[in-house]
Amino acid sequence: MNLKQAQKFLKDNEVRFVLAQFVDIHGVAKTKSVPVSHFEDILTTGAGFAGFAVWGMAMGPHDADYMAIGDLSTLSLVPWQPGYARIVCEGTVRGKPYPFDTRLVLKQAVAKAQAKGWTVNIGIEPEFMILRRRDDGSIGPADTTDVLDKPCYDYKGLSRSREMLERLVMSLQAIGFDIYQIDHEDANGQFEINYTYSDALNAADRYVLFRMAAGEIARDMGLICTFMPKPFRHRTGSGMHMHLSLADAAGTNLFHDDKDKQGRGLSKLGYHFLGGLLKHARGLCALLAPSVNSYKRLVVGESLSGATWAPAYITYGDNNRTSMVRIPYGRLECRLPDPSCNPYLAAAAVIAAGMDGVANKREPGPPQNVNLYEMSRTELTKRGIGLLPQSLTEALDALEADPLFAQQLGADVIAEFVKVKRMEWVEYSRHVSDWEVNRYLEFY
Repeated sequence: MNLKQAQKFLKDNEVRFVLAQFVDIHGVAKTKSVPVSHFEDILTTGAGFAGFAVWGMAMGPHDADYMAIGDLSTLSLVPWQPGYARIVCEGTVRGKPYPFDTRLVLKQAVAKAQAKGWTVNIGIEPEFMILRRRDDGSIGPADTTDVLDKPCYDYKGLSRSREMLERLVMSLQAIGFDIYQIDHEDANGQFEINYTYSDALNAADRYVLFRMAAGEIARDMGLICTFMPKPFRHRTGSGMHMHLSLADAAGTNLFHDDKDKQGRGLSKLGYHFLGGLLKHARGLCALLAPSVNSYKRLVVGESLSGATWAPAYITYGDNNRTSMVRIPYGRLECRLPDPSCNPYLAAAAVIAAGMDGVANKREPGPPQNVNLYEMSRTELTKRGIGLLPQSLTEALDALEADPLFAQQLGADVIAEFVKVKRMEWVEYSRHVSDWEVNRYLEFY
């Protein structure tokens, strides 16, 4: 799309305002609303932001403005907000690309794969919960009848939330999402919407738009759509599984090989990419599961339904959903990410780890096609199976201890991410919870 085509698009669709949008280091959408008469400004000088007001930009109140310049290829309508369009922007400061812009970090990771003639394809599977605030202030599923112990795929649970889901799906379809399945997941009020994969940059751009749509449509209906990994203690958390493959210039999936003697349809390239994911799993964890709450999901244990469906161990398997990486056939499903991640940083980190595996021909070792949730610590140790970090601070330690991510994503970006997340951990550590009060107030 060129400028004239974009202007015609905006006029034909009666767009009055364009949202110039980027994300902070958490992956949260940040915007300015620009009257359509000044649309061209977004493409030239950009929309100006005070970088100090945004998390993770490593800027002070005395620094130059963060100028967000629109990527014309991302211009789309905002169907749930009539009269508005959205354009994804890239950050510049004093006319130069700004290295703390996480979209730029992903573009650089993608470019390293492109230099080898490869396109990184990613399919994102967002899980989320549709909730409602009760009169007493508590939070629960929007559908008060959604109370089954094992509600996964339940017709009633899906049907009774259909209004919200239909509005979300139709809005996303209107802007090019090829949605092919919607289901009720394993927690009450939890759903997943599946749409066709795309190249890594487009996948990250779309996921940000997905969260924007879901949050605002829910709010318009008096509901809460949450991408918090683990809102309820006894219920499964929400994941954001990433399906991964590399393609050549003709679009051929280079991870697919029907001659795989192990029956997984995976090529040697795919196995080496997998080896990189496993090698760097502990450092990856901080970027793919980046919140304090993430580690309430990545736990060793059970939920009310009988399984957490989340990985806790550094393993892979065929169709094993207790492993960190599942191999559906001819591609990889990384089950580690959760929906609170910054999709640009998460995708860049996965690419860096996988490409390191390819460069160093890392072998992933034997698969684990057993229920790891039922395996004892002794047996896990005997098999050489490592444990993923069990807290944010442990994951941050692992990220800092693994030099790959600073080298490939940028030492300053990783340092800024760690600084922001250490602050989050300190705030969490200082919080006095109801559990502590109930346990210790009169204990001694």
